[in-house]
Amino acid sequence: MLEFFRPLHRQVLAVIAVLTIWACAHYLNWDWLTQYRGEIISGIWITIWMTIASMVLGMVLATMLGLAQAAGPRWLALPARTYCTIIRGTPLLLQLYLLYYGLGWYFSGQPEIRQSIFWPILKAAPPYGLLALTLSVAGYEGEVMRGAFKGVPHGQLEAARAMGVPRFTAFRRIWLPQALHRALPTIGGETVLQMKSTPLLAMITIMDLYGVLNRVRRDTLLTYEPLLLLALIYMILAGLLVLFFRWLENRLPQRTA
Repeated sequence: MLEFFRPLHRQVLAVIAVLTIWACAHYLNWDWLTQYRGEIISGIWITIWMTIASMVLGMVLATMLGLAQAAGPRWLALPARTYCTIIRGTPLLLQLYLLYYGLGWYFSGQPEIRQSIFWPILKAAPPYGLLALTLSVAGYEGEVMRGAFKGVPHGQLEAARAMGVPRFTAFRRIWLPQALHRALPTIGGETVLQMKSTPLLAMITIMDLYGVLNRVRRDTLLTYEPLLLLALIYMILAGLLVLFFRWLENRLPQRTA
């Protein structure tokens, strides 16, 4: 019985989607798209760049945090666990404010920093935004990697050690690939969540996709059109990320040796 209704259910959803798109295109005002097209493209690029850069850097830190908790000595495991607890227990917006208005304010009050070659970078908002997003990813995914490292069968590592395989080689060829394979679905979900967290960057004057369309909404006094376009772009980006990670899961079989 369910198999009979499934095609009909999909057809109804497709018809509703087509009618919604037609109504939005026919009845709403989209004249502003030409004027703000360049800024919207730039905002999309900033959103994508911040998401990818923070995920790559954050996963490097998360791997070290997870390894420290899974196999490190107590003097490494305890600070790593404390860091993950603090990051996961505080809002990302608070972390963003503390870095930009706290650390940034401190740097601005140091004459030696203001006169250094690093000041043009330290006074800009994007480095603080990227740092906040990176630290957030590391805190959340550090716990995921801890579980992934512990989930790898210990017998494989003992066998590699018995065969004389160097520790780093065993980590690179056996432990890390299997841990990443186990954590990959969670990493994919975290990437989507990370992308949807980038609108917080507008709070520190970074004109990402949300910041640009929020400015459009203020300038044009339009409410629905910018927000609907924002939702559509985020849905497309999220869908592409989901498809990419599904493809990656199928392309990367679990390595056992």
